[in-house]
Amino acid sequence: MHKYVAMKSSLKHLLPALISILMCLPASARDKMPLRVLYVGGMTDIYEPAPEQRDSLIHARAEAFRDMLSSYFTSVTVLIGDQYTADMSDGYDVTILDGRPKELKPQVREYDESGNLKRYERATYLPADFDSPVITIGQIGEIVGRTIGSKNDWYCLCLDAQAHHWVKDHPIFKGPFKVKMTVENCPTPSDAYHYQYYHDGPIPDQIPMWRVQTKGYKTNDGFTIGMVSRPWGYADSPDAEYISSGVCAKTLDAVAIGRHGNFLHWGFAASPLYMTPEAKDVFANAVVYISGFKGKGMITRKFNDRIATREYLKELTFLSTKRSYDERMESDRKWTEENKARYQELINKKESGAELSPAEKKILSYGDPGEFKPMPRENYVKRYLKDFFGMFGTDEEAYSRYFRENHDYFYGGDGSYNIFVDEDVKAWGIPNNDHRLLDRAISELEKSTSGIEADRARRILTRYTMASFPSASEWRKWYDTYRDRFFFTESGGWKFMIDGQPDLPGNDYYLYNSRIAEQRTASTGTATSDESPVLATLNIENDIRGGRTLTLRIKIHPGYHIYADVAGDDPYVPTTLTLSLPEGLTAGEWTASRPGQFGTSGSTIYEDEAVYTCPVAGNTAGDVSCTVSYQCCDAHICLPPVKKTLRVSI
Repeated sequence: MHKYVAMKSSLKHLLPALISILMCLPASARDKMPLRVLYVGGMTDIYEPAPEQRDSLIHARAEAFRDMLSSYFTSVTVLIGDQYTADMSDGYDVTILDGRPKELKPQVREYDESGNLKRYERATYLPADFDSPVITIGQIGEIVGRTIGSKNDWYCLCLDAQAHHWVKDHPIFKGPFKVKMTVENCPTPSDAYHYQYYHDGPIPDQIPMWRVQTKGYKTNDGFTIGMVSRPWGYADSPDAEYISSGVCAKTLDAVAIGRHGNFLHWGFAASPLYMTPEAKDVFANAVVYISGFKGKGMITRKFNDRIATREYLKELTFLSTKRSYDERMESDRKWTEENKARYQELINKKESGAELSPAEKKILSYGDPGEFKPMPRENYVKRYLKDFFGMFGTDEEAYSRYFRENHDYFYGGDGSYNIFVDEDVKAWGIPNNDHRLLDRAISELEKSTSGIEADRARRILTRYTMASFPSASEWRKWYDTYRDRFFFTESGGWKFMIDGQPDLPGNDYYLYNSRIAEQRTASTGTATSDESPVLATLNIENDIRGGRTLTLRIKIHPGYHIYADVAGDDPYVPTTLTLSLPEGLTAGEWTASRPGQFGTSGSTIYEDEAVYTCPVAGNTAGDVSCTVSYQCCDAHICLPPVKKTLRVSI
């Protein structure tokens, strides 16, 4: 596990503002602080409330925030999401976004005649230069931040009620409101063990935690779910800092509380109705803390949420091992045997005349699991190591040695989890995160504007910077001016950038965004991709007895999965189908292909392909529509749930 470090320069920026505020305060630390706070509501404490309950739950949550914030701050204003516009934040010290604001630009989804995604653009809620201090609650950080490059992305909507691995000396745990934190050792979340390869040394059975919420989705059905952001590269720039993780279905360093620029991500989703007293104090301190970043927008921008960082090499190294293969095959073998026994048990129950539950009928509909057939190891390694498999096959020592020896030369700035050795950098023997690389490239251009080394220098400067100068002398002037302020960000695009204002030369994402847009346009088509990992098609087929059958095929990009069944403790969204038929047609029961195992909780998944069939009776002609809802995930990300309607003429 990488070390958690707070941003080293944040205190020097914040202390003057805090001192000026504290000088105006009475002696009591619980007296109100003179901050103007705007709360923007829209979320509820129920994950999926009934439509008739939604408005009342939104207003109850908003009033709870008003009451809590008013006990800490002198001025609190409450709005509901669509009443808010970004310019309103100019009149406040801190804005708390707990609801979806009005769109500046709507979402765009365009499909071709076959249902393939041709064009997708996310809705935009805030302008790119927005620099007012903001706290986002739960998944709102993803909703408002993705299009403007926030690191507060959607790693997983799976955050429960307790925090762990917090930065204990961070200001939000210190004051100005005193925090009396109750810490206890609790069992390590079981999902963390799935990511053992990311951690240095064994994962302990118990870890210190403090309770943020009195309720959570794991213990209270239907309760709202929090969001964690990806840890890889989160704190690799001076404008971002990891603050705390929390109990979730991902790694132990997933970001439950963090700051990127003027945005503080509070991933825990409960309102003050269900916050512990200490969590309320920490939240109030977070309001004070982020108020010190007014006008200090994001320097780095993370536009590719699936960008590879060097941390990804740990996963690839593990997946290349026989141990990884053996563990997966043993898990699959046990799963098959358990399912076979369960299937036979239900067959016996049905034959005895006992009534089967809907869940039991669904299990029977999958058919006999058959005997376990292990995947050849070659297929397993090729599936996960992709292009590297052609280099090393199943030689795990060769993978480990290659990743270790070339660690400093790997580049992951293009595509989705795409990482490779940059031979240009390796040729010079300088790590690509060492700014001496820029010095060498500029020196080569100063020697000559043509030739092998000059061409290499231009490729390196284009790949690792967002600057563009017509001459070597201008490159040199830029480098010498900012050489003591360079930092390297992997999550921000594998770029050298300059600590300071976003508008400094070399901090402009315009060229980077142009290249990313070209890559995404080129990647769309009739097949699945990392940008569009699920492709669903609906067809009507005639059977040999004169009947008709609807067939829904869901093709899933390699490395991704969708959920068939979701166990009670898991926060994922199962695949559901809703059929609409013309009058005169009737549908039978859907039959699904057999899903595979996911973890030990009882959830099941589809990889590669899921097939659903449904008999249709009647001779009426017309259009049949099927709405499929699903959530797609891979080992690093759970994408937001999708609802798509497919149509076919019958």
